[in-house]
Amino acid sequence: MPTDFNQLKLIKDLGRKEIFLSIARVAQSTKVYAGASDGRVYFTDVMAEKPEFQSWEGHTSYVTGLAIVGDQLVSGSYDGHLIWRNLADGQIVRNVEAHSRWIRRIAASQDGKHVVSIADDMACRIWNAQTGQLVHELRGHEPRTPHHFPSMLYACGFSADGAFLATADRVGRVIVWDVASGKLAGSVEAKEMYTWDPKQRIHSIGGPRSVAFSLDGNLLAVGGMGQVGNIDHLEGKTRVEVFDWRKATRTNEFVGDGFKGLVERLVFHPQGEWLLAAGGDNSGHLQFLELAESKVLKQEKAPTHLHDLVLDETGETLFAAAHGKLLVWSLKPAS
Repeated sequence: MPTDFNQLKLIKDLGRKEIFLSIARVAQSTKVYAGASDGRVYFTDVMAEKPEFQSWEGHTSYVTGLAIVGDQLVSGSYDGHLIWRNLADGQIVRNVEAHSRWIRRIAASQDGKHVVSIADDMACRIWNAQTGQLVHELRGHEPRTPHHFPSMLYACGFSADGAFLATADRVGRVIVWDVASGKLAGSVEAKEMYTWDPKQRIHSIGGPRSVAFSLDGNLLAVGGMGQVGNIDHLEGKTRVEVFDWRKATRTNEFVGDGFKGLVERLVFHPQGEWLLAAGGDNSGHLQFLELAESKVLKQEKAPTHLHDLVLDETGETLFAAAHGKLLVWSLKPAS
C-alpha cells in the first residue's frame, strides 16, 4: 500500500559527541555501523532499550564511507585507506592504501562483487570486494575547476544490477561508467550545484554530494545545493536533479522549499515509490520526492545535519548518521 507520510515519526535520537559521517546496516536488523570524525567505526543496535556502543580503531582520520560485503565491513577514510574487517569480531582482514588524498565516499554493488572508492586525487577505483584487488582505475573528471582550483570527487553509486557506476565532481559533471569494461557510458551536467565567487572570496563551493540510480537503472538522481550568495555558508537551497542519463536530458528538478544546504544522500524506495533526499546546513532535512508528477510528497526538518542514511528492506524505517547523533525514523502504519 502507498506510504502514509502522516505516520513519519522520529523514534530514536541517540546523542553522541562524535560526528557520524557514514552508516551501514546489517540486513534484517536494527544493528548499524557508523563511521565517525574520530577515525573509529562504531557498532550498536539502535533500537535496543539501552544501546551500547562498541568501537573499532584503524583509521587516523574521518571515516567517510562504509559498506557491508558478505561477512565483512569495508571502511574508507580521509587517511586514504580502505580497511576490510570481519563483522563478527572487528578484526582487520586487510588495510589498503587506496588513495593519495582524502576518500570522500565508498559504495558497494548490491551483488557484493565490487566496492568503489573516490577521493580528492580525482581517481575512482573499483575493487574486488572479496579479495581487495584493484579491478579498474577510472579517470575522466578534470583535476581542476574552470577557475583553476583543485576539483574533488564527492559522490558515487552503483546501479541496482551492478552494471553501471556514477561519479560526480565539484563542478557538477557526473559520469556513468560501464563497470565490466571500465569505459565511459555517458555523462550529464548539474552545473547549478556549483557556485564561483569571483569578487569577495575568489573561491567556490558546492558540487553534487549524492547520486542514485532508479531501480531499473534508466534514471540517475543527483543531489547537492543550488547557487550560493555567501560561499562561507551553506545558504543555497537544496537541489535535486534527475536525468535520463543515456539521453543526457533532465527529467526532473526539485529546488528546496524552505530547506537550505547540501543533499548528502539520495535513496530510492525499495519498490521505487519515491526518492528520499537527506542532508542539511546547520539543521537537517528529509524530502520525499515523487518523479512521475515531479512533486514533493513530504518534507521534514531533522534535529541536525544528516551526513548519510539507509533504509530497511521495506522502506518503512530510516537510519541516519548525523552531526552528533544517530537517528531513526519510522513510516510504519500505527498498529
